[in-house]
Amino acid sequence: MDIKPIAGLDDRINDIRLMTAKVVNEEIIPAEPVLYKGGDEAEAVRAGIRDKVKELGLWAPHLPEEYGGMGIGFLAHAYMNEVMAWSPFSARLFGVVAPNSGNQKILLKYGTSEQKKKWLEPLVAGEIESCFSMTEPDQPGSNPYAIQTRAVKDGDHWVIDGHKWFTSNGRRADIAIVMCRTEQDDGKGGTKDKMTQIIVPMDTPGVNIIRSVPVWGHTNGDHCEIRYENVRVPLENQLGRTGTGHQAAQDRLGEGRVFHCMNSIGQMWRAFDLMCKRAMTREVHGGTLATKQFIQGFIADSYMDIQSARLMTLHCAHQMEAGGDARTDISAIKIFVPAAFERVVDRAIQVHGALGVSGDTPLSGMYMGARTLRLADGPDEVHRIVIAKNVLKCYQEGASWDFGA
Repeated sequence: MDIKPIAGLDDRINDIRLMTAKVVNEEIIPAEPVLYKGGDEAEAVRAGIRDKVKELGLWAPHLPEEYGGMGIGFLAHAYMNEVMAWSPFSARLFGVVAPNSGNQKILLKYGTSEQKKKWLEPLVAGEIESCFSMTEPDQPGSNPYAIQTRAVKDGDHWVIDGHKWFTSNGRRADIAIVMCRTEQDDGKGGTKDKMTQIIVPMDTPGVNIIRSVPVWGHTNGDHCEIRYENVRVPLENQLGRTGTGHQAAQDRLGEGRVFHCMNSIGQMWRAFDLMCKRAMTREVHGGTLATKQFIQGFIADSYMDIQSARLMTLHCAHQMEAGGDARTDISAIKIFVPAAFERVVDRAIQVHGALGVSGDTPLSGMYMGARTLRLADGPDEVHRIVIAKNVLKCYQEGASWDFGA
């Protein structure tokens, strides 16, 4: 990875990108063969890299300094992500792996001082792990209001019953943040259902991990199917006010979508780099692949996909940093970037031939990740509807869409 300072970008952000690139280039990518194998040797390597990251002040870019993070803000974190994402191991080694990072942000914003002391601080320190339990097998993930897991007050406890799956990090987790339906006064003498997030220790009776959901043929992973059966937790485990669960999820997902897109761009960048180097060195039919027009077309199309995806995502990140309404752009990048990612990696695989679908390059993992992202955090179709509604609302109000804003 050849990273240079970006003209016009804040010196601090440029420094962060350069330092991040140095760690990824010199420490993480060379160690990938060992890290993929796992075991004691891999754990020792991980510990050494984490120490290096902390020594350089690059740990936990998403958190404020008072909680051991970098305190660099949203935009700088976005620029940092595209560099970290060159390796699938970087996020954990920089202390910003999902779903822990998202849960940390939600605990930071909605948690009480007691909750932060009990769960946020050990989560940041790496003493415990967490999972986020929202998606349900019998309800459409495109409609968060359809969630049926219910929490009912019983004295000084919540009693939770429901069925979840794709609970990320479920096998490792010590606590889950569970999205539940709860009742609250509607102000008219009746009640209405609202979404509320509740912290559930995984060793609570009634928390039953059914299985690890196989994903792309991989078994024994961390995406778990869980049944919550008469699970009792104290009322003080509620995260935020009753009924704020949906907003908390949107807070988490809005930023998360931008970070996912910047991660995708970093991976596209590496796939592009691998493709170009392969094209320069692979001899076929009287010359290198780089001399063939089909391959030149792959390179040109991938260049355009990466530049388009990157500029769209950075524009969205700048809007969010400035406090603007970025909902339309968040939906736009959520559709465009994973699809571009899929195209770029597909071309890189084609240039590598059989090697591209083997485990000897990171391309097969990238391809599965790209396709999965078209479903994660909301399917493409829902985001297309959001874009169209927002644009048409602008015109219905007598204005026209300003692409320069």
